[in-house]
Amino acid sequence: MDNSTSLNTFGTQIRKSPFFNATLQSGCTCFSVYNHMYIPRSFGDPVQNYWNLINHAILCDVSVERQVQISGPDASEFVQKLTPRNLKDFKIGQCKYVLILSDEGGIINDPVLLRLDSNKYWLSLADSDVLLWAKGVKINSGLDVNITEPDVSPLQLQGPKSKIIMKTVFGNWIDNIKYYHHVKFDFGNIPLVISRTGWSSEFGYEIFLQDQKFGDQLWNKIMEIGKPLGLFPGHTSTIRRIEGAMLSYIADMDISNNPFELGLDKLVDLTMDFNFIGKAALIKIKNNGIKNKLCGFEIDGEPLNNPNDEHIEILYNSNNVGYITSSVFSPRLEKNIAMGYLPVQYSDLGFVANATFEGKIRNIKVVSKPFYDPNKNIAKGLET
Repeated sequence: MDNSTSLNTFGTQIRKSPFFNATLQSGCTCFSVYNHMYIPRSFGDPVQNYWNLINHAILCDVSVERQVQISGPDASEFVQKLTPRNLKDFKIGQCKYVLILSDEGGIINDPVLLRLDSNKYWLSLADSDVLLWAKGVKINSGLDVNITEPDVSPLQLQGPKSKIIMKTVFGNWIDNIKYYHHVKFDFGNIPLVISRTGWSSEFGYEIFLQDQKFGDQLWNKIMEIGKPLGLFPGHTSTIRRIEGAMLSYIADMDISNNPFELGLDKLVDLTMDFNFIGKAALIKIKNNGIKNKLCGFEIDGEPLNNPNDEHIEILYNSNNVGYITSSVFSPRLEKNIAMGYLPVQYSDLGFVANATFEGKIRNIKVVSKPFYDPNKNIAKGLET
């Protein structure tokens, strides 16, 4: 979600969201492509967008989080086959962050999974073609499931003022939605699913529109009511997501990476009595140990002007030992921060190496991540 480009360079093969026209009218000036769709990437200064997010609230078109719907008599078994996270106690109305793995244990996607009904699930996707993967898995699974892409387009409303805005728009019952839970709701004649989730590291909600013809109407109504309460049109914040060490698929991980390198052991249950895809490979990786590790870094020198748009080599004693995946200047922390990979033997806190940013060699130091709010109390609603 971090690479921007001009709108007029895209062909007709890139889909527009139901909110596309509304975002243009709200001042979007730049889009990039994610999951074969346009995603708004600029409403002006990205630093101002960041301050709007952490001090007020922003409404973002994240329809690019395409849904894969898995339904049918064997839906629960099929979903467990896709992920190493134990779903035994997964209840209707809950959401869970999960991993989708290849048979080699590599990460294909890291969606949020919603359980809509006893035999109906949505995978809310990062940037990869899980619809095709799931259809391929079904062929030889012997399971009775239907796999489709439903007419579902999410918005996210994030920031400290999001609760009062949501309550004013939809009603005081919004208070009842727990973190990583969702409810179905008809907003007049507009069918929605509303969840206490979001890709921002801030307190917030996602609003899943289930009928694309209401896109402009829904966006404009939320903005009309929310603007006097501190709502701004916005886009997903690279600054805030790196502060929160939120992983961006392709940027920070891909099919060549396994969960243990990323420190996502909690999303893997190798003890459960179920042969999910990639289990044998993960057992082998766990037994042999990982070779590389995703680390947090502080970067010295003056503020970086822009996030990096390609991986940056990490050098130690003039040898290439790893690479930076995501870097940015944090205005709140007043320092440059980054994530990237190092061999395990170089990954201890305090390890110093160097890398070239914007034409200058800088020292980088391994530090703990997340860089801000490490227990995610803000997103959980413990500081709102």
